[in-house]
Amino acid sequence: MRACFVGLGYIGLPTAIIAATEGNVEVTGVDIDPRVVEMTNSGKLHIVEPGMAEKLREAVGSGKLKAFTSPRQADAFFIVVPTPFKGNHLPDISYVEAATRSVIPFLREGSLFIIESTSPVGTTEKMADIIFSLRPELKGKIHIAYCPERVLPGNVAYELVHNDRVIGGLDPESAEAAAAFYARFVKGQLHRTNARTAEMCKLTENSSRDVQIAFANELSVICDKAGINVWELISLANRHPRVNILRPGCGVGGHCIAVDPYFISSSYPGEARIIALAREVNNGKARWSADRVAAAILKFEAGHHRAPVVALMGLAFKPDIDDLRESPAMEIARSLTADYAGKAEFLIVEPNIESHPQFTLTPCGEAFSRADIVVYLTGHTPFRQLPANPENKQIIDFCGITSQFV
Repeated sequence: MRACFVGLGYIGLPTAIIAATEGNVEVTGVDIDPRVVEMTNSGKLHIVEPGMAEKLREAVGSGKLKAFTSPRQADAFFIVVPTPFKGNHLPDISYVEAATRSVIPFLREGSLFIIESTSPVGTTEKMADIIFSLRPELKGKIHIAYCPERVLPGNVAYELVHNDRVIGGLDPESAEAAAAFYARFVKGQLHRTNARTAEMCKLTENSSRDVQIAFANELSVICDKAGINVWELISLANRHPRVNILRPGCGVGGHCIAVDPYFISSSYPGEARIIALAREVNNGKARWSADRVAAAILKFEAGHHRAPVVALMGLAFKPDIDDLRESPAMEIARSLTADYAGKAEFLIVEPNIESHPQFTLTPCGEAFSRADIVVYLTGHTPFRQLPANPENKQIIDFCGITSQFV
């Protein structure tokens, strides 16, 4: 079995690696970034994902994985590229279409074509129409399916193998063909359905999470106004056998939970009322958090007659990863450093990346020791080793780093 994965990002590369090492598949990885291709062929992981570096070296060393900047002939083709926004949070499937067009010349009778990229409902059918418009002789002779990923960054190596997968075929035969491929390395159950249901399933999973997080974020704002420790409150409320409130943060980020709800609300604006409101709440939490820090800066300046040193702890959208996509911490850092330049000295901390094009990064310990105001934006593990209640420092904790409540 030969497989071609178009897109070697946070999902495409790990999936290609697992297919090669666990599924005994000869994998061609494709990415338009020559640096990614060069690093991959050198056995160097260009993302941060525990356990994947060793598996990449194994895959490359065995000859099971090779990367290129354009597709090659294969039995199965996987589209694993981003689906960003275009104006007013409308989903942009142009990357999916471009990737689809790039593999069309290599399709032949019996080929398997699978989209993993998060997509609006109906995208798989649109790509099938493009394929058959250019290769009409393939109609009814290839298998087309949609199979969304559902992994947790930081635990991808395990979850790619053990999580259940939803397999949405354009027809039952396509679902079976796709399931046969994933069965090579997936130990979880393979749930067969149609493509539209699989597309909506992915959007539903992340929209549900977004709504649940919005409740926690809204609760944290209410508790702040009421003078209540939200972490203690949630800990106590979760003692109820049928209550499970999530942990609030400074917003919601990443290329899934912060994005996928818009794919539903943009297509069904009159119906997706709770989903759309949850997005507003979570986006608003980032602005509220920035305002809280700004108020602390002005208060310190008025009381000490000097600009404070402010440590902004974390840029990634969740703990212990290097992924900055749609990160509310990034939004807060950009807002504060732009609006309060000269009123504060900002020290930016992100232990999971080596450098950043916009910010000069400061080591965790140094930033903490120098800071007058320490702002926890992301709950990275190293931050939990720092003193919870230091003297002569103000702690603003948006992610529960200093909380003793579980």
